[in-house]
Amino acid sequence: MAAKGSWTKSLFIGLWTVLNFTRKLFFNIIFLVIFVGLIIAITSQDGDQLTVKSNSALFLTLNGQLVIEKESVDPFEQFIQESLGDQPENPEVLVRDVVKVLENAQKDRRIKALVLDLQGLRGGGLDKLRTVANAIDEFKTSEKPVYAIGDYFSQDQYYLAAHADHIYLNPMGGLMFEGYGRYGMYFKDMLEKLKVTTHIFRVGTYKSAVEPIIRNDMSEDAKRAEKQWLDGYWAQYKADVAKARGIDEANFDETLQGLLDKFEAAGGDFAQYALEYNWVDALKTREEVRQELVELVGKDENQLGINYTAFNTYLKVVNPPMPVVNNDIDKVAIVVAKGTILDGNQKAGTVGGDSTAKLLRKARFDDNVKAVVLQIDSPGGSAFASEIIRQEVLELQRAGKPVIASMSTYAASGGYWIAASADRIIASPSTITGSIGVFGMFMTYENSLDYLGIHSDGVGSTELTGFSAARPLAPEFGQILQRNVENTYGNFLSLVSNARNMSVEEVDKVAQGRVWIGSDAIDLGLVDQLGTLDDAVTAAAEMAELENFDTFYVQRTLSAQEIFWKEFFGQAMAVVGKWQFANTDTALVNELKRVLNEVSTVTKLNDPKGTYVLCLPCDVK
Repeated sequence: MAAKGSWTKSLFIGLWTVLNFTRKLFFNIIFLVIFVGLIIAITSQDGDQLTVKSNSALFLTLNGQLVIEKESVDPFEQFIQESLGDQPENPEVLVRDVVKVLENAQKDRRIKALVLDLQGLRGGGLDKLRTVANAIDEFKTSEKPVYAIGDYFSQDQYYLAAHADHIYLNPMGGLMFEGYGRYGMYFKDMLEKLKVTTHIFRVGTYKSAVEPIIRNDMSEDAKRAEKQWLDGYWAQYKADVAKARGIDEANFDETLQGLLDKFEAAGGDFAQYALEYNWVDALKTREEVRQELVELVGKDENQLGINYTAFNTYLKVVNPPMPVVNNDIDKVAIVVAKGTILDGNQKAGTVGGDSTAKLLRKARFDDNVKAVVLQIDSPGGSAFASEIIRQEVLELQRAGKPVIASMSTYAASGGYWIAASADRIIASPSTITGSIGVFGMFMTYENSLDYLGIHSDGVGSTELTGFSAARPLAPEFGQILQRNVENTYGNFLSLVSNARNMSVEEVDKVAQGRVWIGSDAIDLGLVDQLGTLDDAVTAAAEMAELENFDTFYVQRTLSAQEIFWKEFFGQAMAVVGKWQFANTDTALVNELKRVLNEVSTVTKLNDPKGTYVLCLPCDVK
């Protein structure tokens, strides 16, 4: 017995030793990674990593989606990801960072040229592209040359490239303009085969957010409505590019036969097609482009052999890690509402009813803040969360602080809800807005479970108990939910009516869930002015009667510990690695990701009453 006990004791001691060793090894590795990062960050301060080189070309390398606010990322996770050379799932580029770099580079004597490296750009909406394009045009007033280089140009990439003095395309490259469309997945038959029971409650002829659940195709009403704003969106793209490029809009190909005829005339060569129809200035290999840039700015001992300053390097130079805020001057505060509107507290990149309301409240309690700009880039979401945010807008106004709504790519449905009560609404001509409609949706799985031999049963003290996704929905309960949706729609119409000085009947005519773009919305009375964020800031200052003022972005207050780690890992990442992007060419994988993203958007919705003001069809592709 003693021998057996000794054997058991030895086994557990051995297991504990292995576990303890593994634990210590893991934490030691983490410590070493942090330590090495710290050493690199410190030693890099005296290096040339954050130096703007004299007589250099600024390489504007834009990798990711243009956004007005980045999604919140844990600094440590980001540091580890970049150190290992992993790619981010959805890389993002802050529009105001790009504008700030271009504004400074325009006056910087060390910068002799601008090179647009757009291969990693994933779009972001016409309004954001237009903002960056305007900054490029302003840079050109310095008479410094601007080059756009690429192996291929997507439609969004070309929008910016069109503003360059020289557009060079690889002889084996190409470009093609597809226009804009909205083609989604429809799941009615799939749900029926899975024996899922869908319960839809909605108001609005054009509230097509639920169509993918209840149909196998797009309804004719939805097609007509969406075709109208998509055509308007495409018309703006063509007009902007044609003006920047100095060509006729008729140069765009909008039929397959027209494209085929030109393609055959170009010998079946996409690059030659681009050159012959004046989309690019020359076809040049990478080496030919490199040699031309070397002649302009000289050589350097780096990967490209060109004397250049990288966008990220320049950004860190002009963006101090701890910006100085002048507390002795009046301010116009900017609060960003970007992403789907969800209930509760949400991280940056998603609009939280509570978290966004807290930002507005922070501006209200700041005595230096005299006016607020609510910058919106949202297709909507929770009706309850939208109202929580709108109520805080009203509190700002009661405090004597004017609120201007600045609409970015989207300000639809719930995005319009939170904008409606602002003192003034300024939209981009291409802003996707409206979608004033309401829906509720959930699914029950009683038939699916029954097919598997699983059943739900029990007893309750009232007929109201036992509501579950595993049980059928009582017809009376469905009527209650439909009535709630109708009431919410009525509230939506009323608040827009009161805020916009329109009758409820007038609002209803342009509502019904229909989507509009900014250039139409102003004629319908849904917005007051077409303009930019700068125009919104100017309007806010005028309403507050300010002459000398600063602007700043209201953000969640970080703890001292959070600030330390953010800055620490930020400095380390500047040296340890750089983003590496791998674009999959697998169409099936890309399509699967798109489907999963659409499903994910729905599953994240968390309105307390299951009532949503969300424009799912507002995504432009």
